[in-house]
Amino acid sequence: MSEQEELLAAVHHLVWPQTGDLQCSEAGHPVGHVCLAPSDETDLRELQNMLSGRYGEPRNLATGGFVDPTVTPQTGLTLLAPFGERVLEMRAWAQGGRWIGCGTARFDDGTRLVMLVAEREVMAAGMTDGTSWVAGIVAVTGWDTPRTRTVDWGEVEGLLGTALPGDYKQLVEIFGDGAFDGYLRLQMPGARFRSGDLVLHAEWLADWQRTRRSGRWDPYEVYPTPGGLLEWAGTEQADQFFWLTEGSDPDKWPVLITEDIPDSWVRFDGTAAEFIYRMLTDRRHPFSTARYFDTHWFQSYER
Repeated sequence: MSEQEELLAAVHHLVWPQTGDLQCSEAGHPVGHVCLAPSDETDLRELQNMLSGRYGEPRNLATGGFVDPTVTPQTGLTLLAPFGERVLEMRAWAQGGRWIGCGTARFDDGTRLVMLVAEREVMAAGMTDGTSWVAGIVAVTGWDTPRTRTVDWGEVEGLLGTALPGDYKQLVEIFGDGAFDGYLRLQMPGARFRSGDLVLHAEWLADWQRTRRSGRWDPYEVYPTPGGLLEWAGTEQADQFFWLTEGSDPDKWPVLITEDIPDSWVRFDGTAAEFIYRMLTDRRHPFSTARYFDTHWFQSYER
């Protein structure tokens, strides 16, 4: 096993739930983190790329000694605290209730690569009257990346031949390509691969059902058959999340989920955003991630 692989294995152990408190052995370091020890021969970019391959797109907390002024205790400050003003670069990945950090800092003997896992806390407000399900997801995941994507929804809906639910469009614009709790991944208009593109994937499913006469989705038909299934998300475990496109108002389409086994349909009479919010927060939800994680995150695949 290479040094990079050993470091990744150590990180994986530390970010997994119920691995105990984080106590650093470095003298003078505060509690709430563990520093790892990359060697001087470790390639920083290679290690960061390996972390990105496993944990998604990182956030840049510091570059060239300039610390992002939006960094707070909620957005990664615990990764900078052990090194203070000595930090030169720090990239951060969220995973459950922990941050992963990798970068460089100044020491008496020169610049060194630093890598650590630190506590992460999301101060998520509960749902109140007037709070949208999308806003609830933003709060519970601690999603603070200030992006709003521009999507030509007229073109997307024209290609599909139907309007789309408003909450789904908000999720795409706010979060982009990625997975909630590293589990549920949205189908994205304009994704790089057909399996992840909302329009192309819908065409592929329709062609599959038509040419192979597959009973995979019985007793339902696949869109564009009226009232058919239109997939909006999936998982690596082959779970599929659909809208049942019945009725003329997309915001009232129910959600149907199937696992990779026959006759495993589960119906949810709510929107996609409500489904995700309850998945993240309700231990009784049939696809709950709240049973495994107390703190939730969005793993971005944008780059």
